[in-house]
Amino acid sequence: MRGDENSERFQWGGVLLISFCHFIHDAFTSFLSPLLPLLVEKLSMNLTHAGFLGTITQLPALLNPAIGKWADRGKTIRWFIILAPSLTSIPMCLLGLAPSYGVVVLLLLVVGVSTSLFHVPAPVIVAQLSGTRKGQGMSFFMIGGELSRTVGPIAAVGAVSLWGLEGYYPVMLIGMLSSVLIYFRLKDVPVTFKKNNPVSLKTAWAEIKQVMKPLAGILVARGFMHGSLTIFLPLFIKQETGSLWLAGAGLALYEFAGVIGIFSAGPLSDRLGRRRILGLQLALAPLSLFLFVMLPGWLKAPALVCTGFTLLSTTPVMLAMVQEHATNSPSAANGFFMMVSFIARSAVIFLVGISGDLAGLKTTYYICAFLGITGIPFLFMLPGRKGPFSGGR
Repeated sequence: MRGDENSERFQWGGVLLISFCHFIHDAFTSFLSPLLPLLVEKLSMNLTHAGFLGTITQLPALLNPAIGKWADRGKTIRWFIILAPSLTSIPMCLLGLAPSYGVVVLLLLVVGVSTSLFHVPAPVIVAQLSGTRKGQGMSFFMIGGELSRTVGPIAAVGAVSLWGLEGYYPVMLIGMLSSVLIYFRLKDVPVTFKKNNPVSLKTAWAEIKQVMKPLAGILVARGFMHGSLTIFLPLFIKQETGSLWLAGAGLALYEFAGVIGIFSAGPLSDRLGRRRILGLQLALAPLSLFLFVMLPGWLKAPALVCTGFTLLSTTPVMLAMVQEHATNSPSAANGFFMMVSFIARSAVIFLVGISGDLAGLKTTYYICAFLGITGIPFLFMLPGRKGPFSGGR
């Protein structure tokens, strides 16, 4: 009976621990964007090459379903979480020492593997620890990630300002010490998985395909906005203002707005329905991005806040949808979601880089805002009541 009670209640300690790990891990992955202008200058990269760096970090996402199937066995899942901060912080803090573009690519490939090993099982653990309030649990988990991308860019710019691009590598100690802390804390978190007779990837896909197919369309449409802002926003702001500090502050403001949106979206979707909240987000995000690019000077700031609030808060809603439809293989199901999400974003980042070289980032952002609107029709295909703004789960 006690196990049944635990499965229904919201376990704050475990949820906050995994969210903290998400914060540390993603704080280091967020170093790439604010440091990109310096790497572009040091290695003489164009925007196409710069965009490909974002793609490299997403390539290991092709393995996400297999990682998810492995994680469903439950034997090594805790180590995925424990080692993630170290496996990510070390290569991210060595970027400034990289002597060539090829070395940067190899370092980011290691980061991509670490990202997959963490992001596939972590939401599944959070969903299990959240009981009936999966939307709220996903919000806390995503707050950890988005808050890290608020703090990370400022930390990266600050570290480079103090020690230079080639001297900030000692910051990796924070990630390594975090792994030690998580090792001692995670052993007491109650996590159980079905170790016997794990389902095949084909069976896992069949279980979630009804919701995953329309979500894939939404992820691609959303990816144009999300990928272009996450990677190129500091570069765009630096081109507009000439200030690296404003570039880092702009990314931090965008991510902080996402934290507020995420904090609201998950619980609201628990109460009002996933499709209704997702529909509002997909309608408002393209409009906010268009206004951000169009408005002059400091008027861009509130538009950027609205963009971050609506765009970044879509993930916990979609994660909750996937977990609600995945009963036999939740990690594999989440692996499919993460694979589609990362691949869509990586392909888009590469295309955005090419467009930025050909037409400029300002025009590219207008295009991305327009393409973001194309995600709305896929809401009609999601399971639930008719209409994209209905409250069906």
